[in-house]
Amino acid sequence: MKVTIQPSQLKGSIQTPASKSSMQRALAAGLLTKGKCIINNPGHSNDDKAALKVIKAMGAAIDSTGDQLIIESNGVNPLTNEVNCGESGLGIRMFAPIIAVSEKEITIHGEGSLLDRPMDFFDEIFPQLGVKIKSNHGKLPIVIKGPLQPANIEVDGSLSSQFLTGLLMVYGASTNSLAGEALDSDNSIVSIKVRDLKSKPYIDLTLDVMKQFGLRVPENKNYEEFIFHTDSSLFPPVGSGRAVYTVEGDWSGGAFLLVAGAIAGPITVRGLDLTSTQADRAIVGALMAANAGIAMDAKGIQLHPTPMDGFYFDATDCPDLFPPLVALAAYCKGKTTIKGVSRLLHKESNRALTLQDEFDKMGVTIELNGDLMVIHGGGVVKGADVHSHHDHRIAMACAVAGLKSDSEMVIEDAQAVNKSYPDFYNDLKSLGASVSLPHQHFNL
Repeated sequence: MKVTIQPSQLKGSIQTPASKSSMQRALAAGLLTKGKCIINNPGHSNDDKAALKVIKAMGAAIDSTGDQLIIESNGVNPLTNEVNCGESGLGIRMFAPIIAVSEKEITIHGEGSLLDRPMDFFDEIFPQLGVKIKSNHGKLPIVIKGPLQPANIEVDGSLSSQFLTGLLMVYGASTNSLAGEALDSDNSIVSIKVRDLKSKPYIDLTLDVMKQFGLRVPENKNYEEFIFHTDSSLFPPVGSGRAVYTVEGDWSGGAFLLVAGAIAGPITVRGLDLTSTQADRAIVGALMAANAGIAMDAKGIQLHPTPMDGFYFDATDCPDLFPPLVALAAYCKGKTTIKGVSRLLHKESNRALTLQDEFDKMGVTIELNGDLMVIHGGGVVKGADVHSHHDHRIAMACAVAGLKSDSEMVIEDAQAVNKSYPDFYNDLKSLGASVSLPHQHFNL
């Protein structure tokens, strides 16, 4: 599907969508927490919908009432022997350990680019936890059979923190039920050691969700070891057993709105928590480094156009910011250098090469030098026919770049935004952008 963006002036106020990082973690915690949980401000992206299907398949009962989801669960009790995580990298990496709690043999499928993402982590780790696994040469589908038994292990955190998120949640739920039982020689602790952990803020988000849902939260030793104390006097579980959780506004999707405002505002972006543990909150620092017109108060974050300069930014812990940062850098005078290119290989596309190719069509030169991306900005951004490469963040980056291009920007496979932000184009339209959408209902 094609969407056309005309050069536009934005004005007004917009509420950010619900965070799929927050929403999916809440759904996983709701499945693991026995009893009733309430989730406020639930998201409705494709990844969120896939996660909902997974927890239903694993035995959770879901009731939707207005802007609330009510989850009733008795733990992991599969109703089927197959699940599909859609195209969600977080979904497959987080839910696989949770599904492995069951003794039932389960086949886990995925779709799209997820079929090409490496899953070797499970081949290495699951046998150490008593889980039988068959994979497709380290790719999906995988077949697993538990029950997973928490044990002292060491994992590689260099590819993604998402694998660790699932393990932390399972250990947190298991040590709740196994408190006082022998898990290792001193009958008191079990730990996960981590080498070279990337995206530490996402682990902070995981630990916060675990706390709010009453799962046992580990002692965090500088992100190098997470120790679960089964002695209830040390790091006890919290909560009443009836968790009420509000899904945060999404800094990942919000980053595109903030950059849009800096390029084509003035606008006010509401619903973003400046104290959030979400990694992509770092977009605020990048905007300041670029000398963007930004101000914050109780009403939200205000953005307005101003001459901007090239900047340096380390996106190693927040690689999802590369696409909006490239759109921002295209309108900054001089060179912008972004570190963390190595984190872009296993996304919905190889985002480093995709950004280079698509922005080249706009007349914006991007150089790749090892772990560094250098964007030469400040010139004319040309309207062009571009392609999302089936990547939601590439589609949004091209749309934002088109807001002040010299002619229309035509985005092929524009529906990719449904993965994380299905209302994106309509939200731009509500701010005054000239967006040409197909006549059919957009959120397919």
